[in-house]
Amino acid sequence: MAAPILITGGAQRIGLALAQHLIKADTPLIVTYRTRHKTVDELEASGVKCIQVDFNEHNAVESLVSEVKQHTSTLRAVIHNASSWDCEKLNPDHSSLFDNMMRIHAKVPYLLNMALAPLLQASTEVTDIIHITDYVAEKGSPKHIAYAASKAALDNLSRSFAAKYAPQIKVNSVSPSLIIFNEHDDDDYKVKTLKKSLMGIEPGCQEVIASIELLLNSNYITGRTLAVDGGRHLK
Repeated sequence: MAAPILITGGAQRIGLALAQHLIKADTPLIVTYRTRHKTVDELEASGVKCIQVDFNEHNAVESLVSEVKQHTSTLRAVIHNASSWDCEKLNPDHSSLFDNMMRIHAKVPYLLNMALAPLLQASTEVTDIIHITDYVAEKGSPKHIAYAASKAALDNLSRSFAAKYAPQIKVNSVSPSLIIFNEHDDDDYKVKTLKKSLMGIEPGCQEVIASIELLLNSNYITGRTLAVDGGRHLK
C-alpha cells in the first residue's frame, strides 16, 4: 500500500480542495482539522484518516505525531496548510497575537518536520515537505504584521530543512496571493483585490494544487518558493 500524505488543515478551502483532488488520484491521506464540519464526514466516507487537533492546545503536536505513527510507519509527504488569518486591529493583545501566529505558522511546522522526518525517510523514494506560505511573507503587511512575519518564518524554514534533509526529503514552499474569495467578501473588496495582480482574476484552488503536484512530481526542486500570485509583485 502506498504511503499516505499528511495535510494539516485539510477540511476547508485550499486544504479541502487538495484533499479532494488527491482522493480522486487514489492517494492515501491523513488530514487534520480543528473544527468538525460536514466535510470531515465526507472525507472519512472517502477513506481519509481525519484527526482532530487544535494546535493552540498543550501537547497538540505530540498527540498528533503519536496518532500518525499509530496509523502508518511511513509518509509520502507532509503538507503544512493549517493557518490562521488574524490581524492587529481585532487583537489588542499584540503579545498573544504574535505568539499565536508564530505557533501555528512556524513552531508547529518546525516540530512536525523534526518529529515526522523518520517516517518520510522510511520511504524508498524521495519524499516531500511542502509549506503553504503567503505572498505577504515577501512584501509584509501593515494590517497583518504578525501574520506576515510568521509566514516569512515558515518560508525560511523551507531552506533550512531542505539543507538538513537532502537528498531524501525535498522541502519547498508554495506562496499564494488571492486564490479564492471568502463568502462574506463584498463586491468593492473583490474589485479592489483583483486589481492588485497583473492577471486580475480569482484563479481558484487548482492553481495551488498544480504547484503542489509539480513539487511532488519533481526529483530536483528543493529549498525553493513557488509564487502563485498572478504577477502581483510587479504591480
